[in-house]
Amino acid sequence: MQLSIVIPLLNEEESLKELHDWIVSVMQSNHFSYEILFVDDGSTDNSWKIITELSQQNPSVKGIHFLRNFGKSQALHAGFKAVSGDVIITMDADLQDNPEEIPELYHMITHEGYELVSGWKKKRYDSIIFKNTPSKLFNWAARRTSGVRLHDFNCGLKAYAKDVVKNIEVSGEMHRYIPVLAKNAGFSKIGEKVVKHQARKYGKTKFGMERFINGFLDLLTIWFVSRFGKRPMHLFGALGVLMFLIGFGFAIYLGIDKLFINKFGRLITDRPQFYISLIAMVIGTQLFLAGFIGEILIRSKKEEKRYIISKELNTTLLE
Repeated sequence: MQLSIVIPLLNEEESLKELHDWIVSVMQSNHFSYEILFVDDGSTDNSWKIITELSQQNPSVKGIHFLRNFGKSQALHAGFKAVSGDVIITMDADLQDNPEEIPELYHMITHEGYELVSGWKKKRYDSIIFKNTPSKLFNWAARRTSGVRLHDFNCGLKAYAKDVVKNIEVSGEMHRYIPVLAKNAGFSKIGEKVVKHQARKYGKTKFGMERFINGFLDLLTIWFVSRFGKRPMHLFGALGVLMFLIGFGFAIYLGIDKLFINKFGRLITDRPQFYISLIAMVIGTQLFLAGFIGEILIRSKKEEKRYIISKELNTTLLE
């Protein structure tokens, strides 16, 4: 199968049939073999009913329905596990992503050697104050933190080689950072394509200030995990040793001062350096122990892949 199209959605009953017909038209005109997977993230409207009807009309339509709203990342994770196409396209269900972009995205993966291509909504039809400006700020921070040079991390329209989606773990609210997750997993051929952005035709946006704040918090998380997730001792251990040495240095200074310089001066416990020394050594010990415990947890976690094998010779390790 050439293409798998994964569409996570929440309460998009008005747009589903129109989106389906548009995608099918593009697929047929380009003679693609395809599947369309709608992942209903706990909709409370008639979205699932419409998906069921579409699947009866078109055998290429598949559906996953969540018992409740678990989030877009979980929807994408379920979709990635279920698809089988050589190239996977993700897009939103609100008709703001244009299916006409799919053939070129497919070509960039299959013929130009990209492993991931992210859409860039260069011209947007969203609120400047509540969406465009926060989005630009967010994308700037993501570029600076991750080193992935994309203009629009949060664009729902993306194309992936099959190996990418089968070897990354999308959890929490990390769907915004799939290009970063892919880079951290070793997929470095990441590209970008300017795509058409449609004005929202039905319903209302689900973007709010809460999601904006959560996006920045997730950015900090993924930065930390990507740099120190496999070696927490490198951060906590180094900080712990540094803090302990600072405290130990103050302790030596106080000892020398009391024994040899100011033998009859005020008590050591009356001096602020004593408490700086004590607190620094306690914090240093705690940080070192945090890094040590983190290392133990990583080594005892058996189910997580520690590396990805791309090729083999005379072995059968690949699944």
